[in-house]
Amino acid sequence: MGAEGHADGTVGKALDVLDMVASHGRPVRFSDLLQQSHSPKATLYRLLQTLTHQGMLTYDMGVGTSALGVRLVRLAHAAWAQSSLAPIARPYLDELAQRTGETIHLAQIDLGQVLYVDKRNATRPVDMFSSAGKVGPAYCTGVGKAMLAFLDEATLANAISRQSFHRFTPQTLDTPELLKAELEAIRRRGHGFDREEHEPGIICCAVPILTRSSRVLGAVSVTSTTARTTLEALEGHAPMIKDIAARIAAEAESWRFPEQA
Repeated sequence: MGAEGHADGTVGKALDVLDMVASHGRPVRFSDLLQQSHSPKATLYRLLQTLTHQGMLTYDMGVGTSALGVRLVRLAHAAWAQSSLAPIARPYLDELAQRTGETIHLAQIDLGQVLYVDKRNATRPVDMFSSAGKVGPAYCTGVGKAMLAFLDEATLANAISRQSFHRFTPQTLDTPELLKAELEAIRRRGHGFDREEHEPGIICCAVPILTRSSRVLGAVSVTSTTARTTLEALEGHAPMIKDIAARIAAEAESWRFPEQA
């Protein structure tokens, strides 16, 4: 869609700019943003000025770069406290980590993708993609598939339309048809797996966190490596993970979470 025809108007275009700055992972020059943006030069410049004046961005005049502003840190902290499962789930994740000795992930779904909101490292930590605050693909991660499987039909269709279906490994489910078959199996057994679908050697067993009305609040997983254990051994933790997920959901029932995208 062209910048001037953004469905969400100026606010949508401003948020797109914030996303672009964030995607670089470092201070970024105007010329780099202009190459990436669909907005005309004057529009992009005006949006950057407004975001800087509002504290959403900072501008370093010495080197001519923009970076995310501290106001976003305050907003992110408030969002974490108000809308994230992390504050509620903290003691349950600690318990699960202590009982399994493996890596524990807590995730929620955001615009069809996985947002990792908390993590506990294994007794012997493993280097992997996930960390709190990172966004990952839903179609090829255990927590992502566990959440997708229990979305309502319309929300699921929207989420699937947002998947890239990039083939990360030979095990990646790289078509909507393969994913839908997997989601049906997850619904039947109540838990999902990552069979080295996102990263070679990384496996997990994941369970959705559902309200009594089956609304998806998030997912929790126990993750390890093929060098240390097997998928069958991780599945042995499924009853424990389901108990933890149910306890998180019960405590979260009184909270008001944003609708899932």
